[in-house]
Amino acid sequence: MALPDFLIAGVPKAGTTALHAALTGHPELYLSPVKEPKFFLSDGPPPEHGGPGDVQTYQEHVWRRPDYEALFAKAPAGARLGEATPFYLHDLDAHDRIRKLTPEVRIVLLLRDPVDRAHSNWTHLWNAGLEAEADFLAACRAEPARIAAGWAQFWHYLGLGRYGHQLEHLYERFPREQVLLLRYKELKDAPAATLDRVCAFLGVRTGLLTAIPKENVNRHVVEDTAVNAVLRGLLRTGGTFGQHFPVPLRLAARGPLLTLLHRKKGTRPVTTPAERAALLPHFTDDIALLQELTGERFDDWLSVDRHARATPHSQEVK
Repeated sequence: MALPDFLIAGVPKAGTTALHAALTGHPELYLSPVKEPKFFLSDGPPPEHGGPGDVQTYQEHVWRRPDYEALFAKAPAGARLGEATPFYLHDLDAHDRIRKLTPEVRIVLLLRDPVDRAHSNWTHLWNAGLEAEADFLAACRAEPARIAAGWAQFWHYLGLGRYGHQLEHLYERFPREQVLLLRYKELKDAPAATLDRVCAFLGVRTGLLTAIPKENVNRHVVEDTAVNAVLRGLLRTGGTFGQHFPVPLRLAARGPLLTLLHRKKGTRPVTTPAERAALLPHFTDDIALLQELTGERFDDWLSVDRHARATPHSQEVK
């Protein structure tokens, strides 16, 4: 029976793709060739409706157990097996599914300032042409209606950032020694030391991984122009109806539109003091809970002018 020894379980837009890519270079680890199989997000078939692009993503879920186990079939003998699905922390039901099937699994979590994480999440969907709201705060205000309409977790900009609530639930199901808590900033600013912490936690040799692969750095930002508005509309239409067409045809149609949409690149904006002031009240109590649970301080997340003196980021680790 091939089931994972470890999971990179959270959170989206906090470096999970980068960590997955880096760990694939370790000779004692074997990571699922499908980066986000999402196996533990459902007890059966995934939903059949959602927001723009959701159904196409649902079609990619590896939800049958034989298919999931097959992802690890080519692992070398003795390798520790793992996969990265950053929605597992947010999905409280997934905690129970994981405990039932793999109670000894080790869980790696990457956390990021929840306002910055939400902004990066919105930027990701905006750059993909799927997010219709050009204003970040307006998109956050639309979240309750989107949740009620059954949109997928990646649209839960604020909900995904309530780490305290999620971690409290996880700690009720797994001993703390099976959970490694990291910060996005650590992976971005000190990759070698952070990768060594992960390797030590997983019980494999340290000192072998020193950097994040360059292909996992995201630089592009697209403008809000009349031409881009048309391109976004076409991409959202494709996201709504594309599941009815074969994958090669979808990719063939989507690729040129994205190329046009991303024809100009610039610096990636950071959250403004006004945006942070508007959204921090959604997270203040949860950050306090996170601090109580972990014994660590997250005071920097509570700053309204956190980026006021900083140069806008030109790149971001995915």
